[in-house]
Amino acid sequence: MRLHIDHDVCNLCGRCVEECPYNALEESQGRIRPNEKCNFCGACVETCPADAVWLEPDAAEEERGARGHTGVWVYGEHHDGRLHPVVFELIGKGRELARARRCPLEVVLMGHGIADVAGQLAGLPVSAVRLVDHPALAQYRDGPHSRALARLIAQFRPEVVLAGATARGRSLMPRVAVLCHTGLTADCTALEIDPLTGNLRQTRPAFGGNIMATIITRDRRPQMATVRPRVMSTPRRDGSAAPPIRRWTPADELMADAVEILALEKTAAESVNIAAADVLVAGGRGVGGPEGFELLRRVAGLLGGEVAASRAAVDAGWVPYSRQVGQTGKTVQPDLYLAVGISGSVQHRAGMQSAGTIVAVNTDPEAPIFGIADYGIVGDYREVLPELVRIFEKEAARE
Repeated sequence: MRLHIDHDVCNLCGRCVEECPYNALEESQGRIRPNEKCNFCGACVETCPADAVWLEPDAAEEERGARGHTGVWVYGEHHDGRLHPVVFELIGKGRELARARRCPLEVVLMGHGIADVAGQLAGLPVSAVRLVDHPALAQYRDGPHSRALARLIAQFRPEVVLAGATARGRSLMPRVAVLCHTGLTADCTALEIDPLTGNLRQTRPAFGGNIMATIITRDRRPQMATVRPRVMSTPRRDGSAAPPIRRWTPADELMADAVEILALEKTAAESVNIAAADVLVAGGRGVGGPEGFELLRRVAGLLGGEVAASRAAVDAGWVPYSRQVGQTGKTVQPDLYLAVGISGSVQHRAGMQSAGTIVAVNTDPEAPIFGIADYGIVGDYREVLPELVRIFEKEAARE
């Protein structure tokens, strides 16, 4: 970046010198000049009443900048041959962005021998699949995957790259952003194209969910964002065939890595994805201990749902982290969310407030959870839940 001052236009009013937060401008021999403290923050550009100051990227920055980039890409995360549900949500939002920018929407699949996974995209508004195939990508590793994706981006220059804010997405995309010399907004809950500038407006909760921050990447491409699962709508399928596949094979030297995966073992807790459950029975500190979750599991079983928890219950070791709901856990959107002994902090509400129906059970009538609950029961869960179990079992017997 370079700072330019048009000395023929500058009237030496001194406002830029006064407003510079780094004391990086000084008057010398009848001219305003920047010194080595300048970090190109742009305060002087906004301050100058004569429009005599402007910033200009150097040649290397222009090469990395916004020129010549087009297209919206969705990272196609997959496990055991199945696309992650967030991929379909990103396709729905990605199509909106692509229409606004009048460009194609493509999905990037990375792995080895996974061409058949592309068939799961049949009927969806995807122009093409970028298939990155190499034996080193058969199992997920940060190094090879991030280098391959960054090289693919450098070669084909998309304007926007989206990924799910999953464990993998949160690990992969920051590395790719660094390699691409661009920005990344994590855990977005809303995305839209600014109609005036064409920039991607990336909105995410900040300060514990108390405010919503909208972030843009003005001078770098691609614009990258990870999006929380279950906050975007999945598009409807039509009768169209699977999109065409464009294969790309990374060089072997790019895939070399110091990490080798010897074996993979999935625990029972990890095999359950609470973000995909239609019914969740969640417990918090008010449950009192791990024994309280036995009753919650019984209720969840009768409702055909899963057990979830607040951060307090997870931190106490009562349930595994894979079942945590909230800003530092998973974002869920079930048809029914039964919150038991959960006070309802802003961090927890950020992860479940979009549920279809929220039912809260708490002994504190002033608990914040009642502020967003559709139905609230003030009472001891040890008295309330057994009554619910009795009703559910009675209804099940009638069927």
